[in-house]
Amino acid sequence: MIELPQTFLDMPRWWTDGKAWLEGLPAAVQAQCEAWNLQVDGELAHGSNAIAVPVERDGESLILRMSPPGAEVLDQVRALRWWDGRGMVRLYDADAGRGAMLLERLGEPLSTRPVGEAVAVMGRLMRRLAVPAPADAHSTAQIAANRSAQLEDQWNALGRPFDQHFLAAALEVAPALARSTADSAVNGDLHADQVLRGTREAWLAVDPVLYRGDIEHDLARILWTRVDEMADAAEIVGHFDTVVTEAVLDREYARDWVVFRTVDYWLWGLNVGLTEDPIRCHRVLTAFLD
Repeated sequence: MIELPQTFLDMPRWWTDGKAWLEGLPAAVQAQCEAWNLQVDGELAHGSNAIAVPVERDGESLILRMSPPGAEVLDQVRALRWWDGRGMVRLYDADAGRGAMLLERLGEPLSTRPVGEAVAVMGRLMRRLAVPAPADAHSTAQIAANRSAQLEDQWNALGRPFDQHFLAAALEVAPALARSTADSAVNGDLHADQVLRGTREAWLAVDPVLYRGDIEHDLARILWTRVDEMADAAEIVGHFDTVVTEAVLDREYARDWVVFRTVDYWLWGLNVGLTEDPIRCHRVLTAFLD
């Protein structure tokens, strides 16, 4: 049976929940390999709540992904089937009740590439993923409406942790974002660590969250996850412009989404105790508002 790395066992995800699943995971991997006729052929990798086991079947290199079963697995299986390999890792099989997915094997993450190259790839990938979305997918417009109603109360509850003009800017653009009728498929968790080198396409996204609406929704995440590599405000805006160009976006509307989502994430991060991400959010917002 596989041996789980200590770095996975020490993840905060398991401090309060999931310990029974974790204890049974090596046996679950073995059972899934037997069910799908897989042979482990490499060292496993992991994120915060899932493992990726390199496996082989009939000479084909694949990945067995295992995570705690539940609604998140069901949603991800649906998303992978919806995109069906277009700009996205291909799903070969799934057993959502066991938290198991059999995926195509990919290479190194886009985060290993220079930031200028990476943001251009991300822009093209945003546009490639923008197929028509399922009508019942959670909409980015509703996300904007829901969060805009909460931002000021959260800002006050946290002791007004940043200048009010940042909050005011987010609330100013929110109504237009909440009125959007766009119906494109949107990956709501798009960043360079979750884009991997492929063979049938140069770069493919993994671990998607399927939304419907404005593909500009996650542009802010593309910036704040790599902003430590950007020297100053001019470079931040320059990389933003690269994404806008590659994804064929309306620049002002894209900027509004960056402002709104960055304020949203800043407050969320403070609320859960993040320390570095609020600093990143300040840098991104300052580049567009000061």
